[in-house]
Amino acid sequence: MELKRENVLIEALPYMQEFYDSIIVIKVGGNAMISGQILEDIIKDILLLRYVGIKPVIVHGGGPEITEKMERMGKKAEFYQGLRITDDETMEIARMVLVGNINTKMVSLIGVLGGKGIGLTGYDGRMILGHKQATKKIVVEGIETEVDIGWVGESEVINPDILYIVLEKGYIPVISPIAVDSKGNALNINADTVASDIAAALHAKKLILMTDVSGLLRNLKDPSSRISHVTLDDIDLLISEGIIYGGMIPKIKGAAMAVKSGVERAHIINGSFSHSMLLELFTNCGVGTMVYKPEKPHK
Repeated sequence: MELKRENVLIEALPYMQEFYDSIIVIKVGGNAMISGQILEDIIKDILLLRYVGIKPVIVHGGGPEITEKMERMGKKAEFYQGLRITDDETMEIARMVLVGNINTKMVSLIGVLGGKGIGLTGYDGRMILGHKQATKKIVVEGIETEVDIGWVGESEVINPDILYIVLEKGYIPVISPIAVDSKGNALNINADTVASDIAAALHAKKLILMTDVSGLLRNLKDPSSRISHVTLDDIDLLISEGIIYGGMIPKIKGAAMAVKSGVERAHIINGSFSHSMLLELFTNCGVGTMVYKPEKPHK
């Protein structure tokens, strides 16, 4: 039987009441960054959140576009545990793509669709202060080697003042994951990590991490193997079992850090599916993986 439209609205009502006037941080990345239609659908959903009284904050990635731009410039992308190895040239490409292209495109789209967006980076109001990550130790053929992953950063301090100001004025902040160190150098920080840090600093109600898979899967080739709920106590075991690996590691760790720091719940969802965020937030049946403290298993 077709679900009546009024039933959908009635089901959504208690969630809208719960989330009213709260901050929700949304990390947009993956295929949304290269598909205009997917990105437009996501922005429409975010505008809906704004107009039902929720204060959305967007943090965007841009990995596929950065990789594509690097390849066009004859440069091979390299990664270490899901983090892009970022030398001087790669950092410049990342800034060009993230700030000059993606950020302005998203802000423009918000305006076209009837909202008010404002583009920000970690430089603005010294919002994201960080430091360069230390060298990493890897073992290759039994020999331990140190790897410098370049201008990849870790945030030290999030200064959310500018975010509170623009949110109160009705703007939707759109944040590029570029931090600044004490000497003014730009740092490339994983967008999932930035979103988690900002959610914690803002004491956000929720953190939404969009990816290209339907949350955490026990078998990447089987969408029905989705793990709908993960407690903080489960994460280390799932990493050791190899269920969480590669680019999913910073997502899960970032979500866990945010929840530990006071964000009520974090969700990892597939942003490629139309309106997946609305289904996760406003219906009884979620479509992704929720990370929570054991005492908070509800939506």
